[in-house]
Amino acid sequence: MTASNETASGIVSNETASGLVSNETASAVSDRIDKSIEIAAPVERVFALVSEPGWFVNDGEYRPHQIDRDGDVSLVRDPVHGDFGILTVELDAPHHVVFRWVGEGAGSTLLEFFVEEYDGGARLRVVETGFASLPGSDADRRAAFEGNSQGWDIELGVARAVCESAE
Repeated sequence: MTASNETASGIVSNETASGLVSNETASAVSDRIDKSIEIAAPVERVFALVSEPGWFVNDGEYRPHQIDRDGDVSLVRDPVHGDFGILTVELDAPHHVVFRWVGEGAGSTLLEFFVEEYDGGARLRVVETGFASLPGSDADRRAAFEGNSQGWDIELGVARAVCESAE
């Protein structure tokens, strides 16, 4: 089952139920967020943003972070939200980057960003998976899924604003 819709901001959402898991109470938690947006900017500019660990940690407006790297693991220091461990799983410029949250209490969802040429600009797609295996109750996992789903609408808009305003 796939629900696909485009919002007024041009964000296309394809949240699937293909990764459902059930517990004893027969409730289900969605496992996959899949959203995309078209950006009037070159693929390379979009990739430069989304390949930065933690670019998406903000409050709807991009701000640079202090990033301390140790191999493939980055400690992203955000002045508002604190520190986040992010593992770079794959980096295939300029079209694909994969991150995983790491560290105590962070849970461990996988973030994939796909950048492709589209109509003179770029299409940016984010796929986040792993909600069904997060610790806690189904209600906790559902809340994480719903919060991140809404958050990606905001963050994709941030990516568009940053990339389209860059020179």
